[in-house]
Amino acid sequence: MKKRLVCLGDSNTYGYDPRGYLGGRYPADVRWTGRLSASGFWDVINAGENGREIPRREVELRQVDALLSKCVGLDVLVVLLGTNDLLMDPACAPAARMEAFLRRTLAHPAMQNVPALLIAPPPLRAGAWVTDAALPARSAQLAPAYQATARTVGAAFADAGAWDIPVCFDGVHFTQTGHRRFAQRLEPILCRLTAP
Repeated sequence: MKKRLVCLGDSNTYGYDPRGYLGGRYPADVRWTGRLSASGFWDVINAGENGREIPRREVELRQVDALLSKCVGLDVLVVLLGTNDLLMDPACAPAARMEAFLRRTLAHPAMQNVPALLIAPPPLRAGAWVTDAALPARSAQLAPAYQATARTVGAAFADAGAWDIPVCFDGVHFTQTGHRRFAQRLEPILCRLTAP
């Protein structure tokens, strides 16, 4: 029986393809979420959204609540966020935002006895979208901060910065190889989380 995943993320979950002038979306069989679906073991709900920051405003939180309320038989919530928070406000504290978000989300009725996996995104790299020289180092600090956050709220944790995910010229978005590698590294973690 397939395990149902909700993948809550930003453009790298959505599958943004930066190669075109106006961007676009990689085909489903390229995106890491699509690759998981294609394995036949996972029923993946791709809740990626371009530009999404960690939800903290009431309208954003209500949208997440509505999403979870529709997900009958949820097996895992995967959260991959924080990059846009730093891009929009380099001085923000993503780990504090994430802790507040997860505390609220894990209390949702649909999340009772459902594991959550918090993934620290790969650090930003210098590129067309990353021109502030301090941002790559700041984004690399997300992993230890998120690991502590996950421990505090009772979520599982993974560090995608350790997965050697290639990003494209903008310093932010996964290449096609990056999507493939992300799915490959993530799947064994999901298997452990959903094992009987």
